[in-house]
Amino acid sequence: MNIFIMILVAIFMVGFYMISSPSQRVTEQETEYAITRADLRSVAECAAAEHNAKIRGTTFTDVCTEQNNIKSEFICLNSNLRKTNCEIVRNKKPDYSYLITATNKIDDSNYNDMLEILETYFPDTGTFGIFLDGKIMSGGQSHARTVPDTIIKEMELENGQLVYLTQYEIPDTETEFAAPVQSDILCPTGTVKTYRFGRWQCIGYNTKTDCGGDMIWDSELLECVPDETKKPLCASQQTAVIVDNIWECVNPFPEKVCPNNMVAKLNYTTLEWECVANPSDTDTVKKCDTITQGAIYGALGSTVRIPSSSCTDCEIMLTDPETCVSVCVPDPSKVNSSKCYPGNPNECTGTSRAFYFGFPSYSYAANVSEIRGKRLVLDKSHSQNRRFNCLDCGDKEIDTEKSFPPYIAVCK
Repeated sequence: MNIFIMILVAIFMVGFYMISSPSQRVTEQETEYAITRADLRSVAECAAAEHNAKIRGTTFTDVCTEQNNIKSEFICLNSNLRKTNCEIVRNKKPDYSYLITATNKIDDSNYNDMLEILETYFPDTGTFGIFLDGKIMSGGQSHARTVPDTIIKEMELENGQLVYLTQYEIPDTETEFAAPVQSDILCPTGTVKTYRFGRWQCIGYNTKTDCGGDMIWDSELLECVPDETKKPLCASQQTAVIVDNIWECVNPFPEKVCPNNMVAKLNYTTLEWECVANPSDTDTVKKCDTITQGAIYGALGSTVRIPSSSCTDCEIMLTDPETCVSVCVPDPSKVNSSKCYPGNPNECTGTSRAFYFGFPSYSYAANVSEIRGKRLVLDKSHSQNRRFNCLDCGDKEIDTEKSFPPYIAVCK
């Protein structure tokens, strides 16, 4: 009986040693250390991604921003380091303009690990670090960046938060000049009237000519000519000819005899000649056989390259029946299209959010009659992607007087 009890005690001692042995504890500690490092690195990468997206004027959508309570805000200060509006007032910019991104507090036991991560993966960002006693402690940096008290108060920063601070300059506003009243001038075809160097001038108009059917534009003859590369290979005793701007294979000597006011035409379905009405006997009035498209980019008189398809899925082409000039304008009905706005349109509502269209330039927006007389803002907070975008003003509100959704959106 005593021997049996001794065997059980021995087995119990061996199991206890195996479970609590140093090798097992080292493995568990190494695994926990790796998990902690991975979590801290993911927080730093998420904060950097959110910060960089704000700088580019885009939106970073990832669950990590909510999990770590990551928030970014533009804050401007005057010469007395007091908060002011981030806009140009009477041609005067704010003295200081900052973009600040902050995360949740980090446990003080992980400060050294986070500083090592910043030194390894973010060595060039001197203003990205842990907030401690009014300063940003960065990895691998011998000095700390002092944060103005106004920013600390506005962002409600606390010791232990991971903070990314960037100073930037607000871009200059577009200068508008009023042209003096002068006598009107008439410009010849192919030119456009514009005010340059203190007087009205006729300069070349950036246009591209689209020829219909199997025709191509000849820059020397300045007219549409048959495109020989599209000429078909016809059967024996047949010839390829242009009929209504389309190549067709016809037999120049048909056996079909047609009555007056009718001509023989080959039916490609039955491969037989048929008598049809002579199209030359009817007066067909056609407008805009040659369509020109306004230049999308470039100042008047410059040489530009225009793609074969100028309009995007978010735009419609409008053609002037008199001048035959076509332009691409935003289609407000495409706001609900995933190609034009990938997000949920119902979320871009309220007093702090509104839609706007990413116009590439002021000259491009001049073709949209709905916004004539309204001020268009083109800066880094407004994308020029020729799609519909949602402007989120955050704690601010949409300026209803300056905004005109879904074309223009401006924050107060």
